[in-house]
Amino acid sequence: MSVLLQETVDNLITKTDGIYVDGTLGGGGHSFEICSRLTGGGRLIGIDQDADAIAAATKRLELYKDRVTILRSNYRDIKNQLASVGIDKVDGIMLDLGVSSYQLDTPERGFTYRDENACLDMRMDQRQDMTAKDILQNYSEQELFRMIRDYGEDRFAKNIAKHIVQAREKKPIETTGELNEIIRAAIPAKVRATGGHPAKRTYQALRIELNHELDVLQDSLDEMIELLNPGGRLCIITFQSLEDRIVKNNFKKNENPCTCPSNFPVCVCGNVSKGKVITRKPILPSEEELEVNSRSKSAKLRVFQRAE
Repeated sequence: MSVLLQETVDNLITKTDGIYVDGTLGGGGHSFEICSRLTGGGRLIGIDQDADAIAAATKRLELYKDRVTILRSNYRDIKNQLASVGIDKVDGIMLDLGVSSYQLDTPERGFTYRDENACLDMRMDQRQDMTAKDILQNYSEQELFRMIRDYGEDRFAKNIAKHIVQAREKKPIETTGELNEIIRAAIPAKVRATGGHPAKRTYQALRIELNHELDVLQDSLDEMIELLNPGGRLCIITFQSLEDRIVKNNFKKNENPCTCPSNFPVCVCGNVSKGKVITRKPILPSEEELEVNSRSKSAKLRVFQRAE
């Protein structure tokens, strides 16, 4: 189920005959809603690096195939991908940075700690060689600690890293169930009783590390804003504080890029605003959505509009 569906598409579409990009196509939920609102020469470009997601989205968007182009790539290459189909500017771009429902609901992909028998894969792009299992097997204890601390924001990162290294010395860590047991043993029982699934933060850290998610996001935002036509919008749904901070700070910088000291009477740095932040506070899921879609709980939508 697509998160913040109406809120995202309402903010994204400024003209129904425009060109829009879904940079994280997934199963095509947001794209289907976008296509249903397009008229005339309206067009959607869907980008995803996951072959399974592309297959699912292609099927879902069959009704609108005359206005949809699907490209297999990472959104970090959005400029080149658009150029490959003759597009240099668009009217809106959206990203949904969560793991897609399709990936979570396919246990063998290894994205969810809820299935105990899955391989520790977690690759967004299965053309990539390295998997989460490789990280668990080959990273040093210090590297594992850094990853779980920085990307999982887990206060027990040091102990979890230590337990992973101790366990792999006996035998390789092969399945989600084995990793779950190791993490449970590293976290105090009283914390396990109240703090949700103990493995959640470590899985987040592994996924971010393996797929370079924060680097890709950080490196792509300025370029996406440059690709927007005047008045075009960039809509981004985040699911954790690390992503949200990157988006919030980038939008702020693009709205007010001036680097002059505050006591200067006039700007002399020459940096010009690229547009404005539409969402002073992020848009959050409604009570109704939270009731029917538990995955929306931590979602935040931020919107930036290119200068007219």
